[in-house]
Amino acid sequence: MANKNKTLVGLDIDAAGVVAASVSVNGRLSVQRAAAVPLQPGIIRDGEVADVDGLAEALRALYRANKGFDKRVRIGLANQKIVVRVVELPYLEDPKEIDAVVGFHAQDQLPMPIEQAVIDHQVLEVVSDGTGRRLRVLLVAARREMVERVLGAVRAAGLKPEGVDLSAFAMVRALHRQSAGDEPVVYLAISGLTNLAVARGPVCSFARTSGSGVEALAVDLAERCELTLEHARQWLIHVGLETQIDGIEGDAEIVAAARRVLLDGVRRISADIRGSLDFHRMQDDAAHISLAVMTGPATAIPGFAMALASELGMHVEERTVDGAPPELDPGRVTVAAGLAITEVPS
Repeated sequence: MANKNKTLVGLDIDAAGVVAASVSVNGRLSVQRAAAVPLQPGIIRDGEVADVDGLAEALRALYRANKGFDKRVRIGLANQKIVVRVVELPYLEDPKEIDAVVGFHAQDQLPMPIEQAVIDHQVLEVVSDGTGRRLRVLLVAARREMVERVLGAVRAAGLKPEGVDLSAFAMVRALHRQSAGDEPVVYLAISGLTNLAVARGPVCSFARTSGSGVEALAVDLAERCELTLEHARQWLIHVGLETQIDGIEGDAEIVAAARRVLLDGVRRISADIRGSLDFHRMQDDAAHISLAVMTGPATAIPGFAMALASELGMHVEERTVDGAPPELDPGRVTVAAGLAITEVPS
């Protein structure tokens, strides 16, 4: 973990593009500077870097167009192959002993050889049962090759990676200050993929990534109506889920197709979220969750949060970060802003 007070540039790398952000924190996180660059289709596939050179060139273009961004960066990872587990260990105090025991237990938790994985962990709490005190530890693991490909692109662009983090953790860091009390909240960043995290305050105890997201909806609409991806994204925002389609200006066929794509997409995304939450509830200590917080590009689509709430049967609140530049949708900046800070719970 980096120094708590250290601020860097957060890089959120998604199928649709890269968002960079630097921030300040004074009770509430505020974006000081942010910029984005689009990515060509195929550079990122299912959350992984498929074209190292293509990503490096996009990063170089981002920095050429935005002079003054610090070259020290923290990068977010989000895909379905990252393993996030809560494990219970014998009570230990020495960090080196905890590291060793986590490494030993990780061998039974990972669907990959341990020598091919990058592993990190965070102690969540000390619990007591009939056998004495135990540590609850959040274990995170990713394939080493996956991490090395994104680091290779960042270094090839002339940047200095100071760390790699789970995008779900960054989302919680960016938004948890807006939650009152200590009740569990499910956070959702709906973008190229859907990142889900369950947290109490700043402490995340569960995270999962599903393959569905709004970028897939734009691809679907583009193919149906022979649009460019950018035009398809704009149509989804224009049509939304609030206004009756006979009251929406524009080509009636595209309007109708966009509405169908959105409705089907909300159902798919909701089904994935429900599946993740059902898995979370199977944990012995999982409390009832009544609030979902949504961020990401989905916040730009009118009525998306309301439709999601109807499907999930819980209140869904849109949240973004302060200070995003007017040319960027605030929801797109959330994860990058969270990556720009490190917060270690006390």
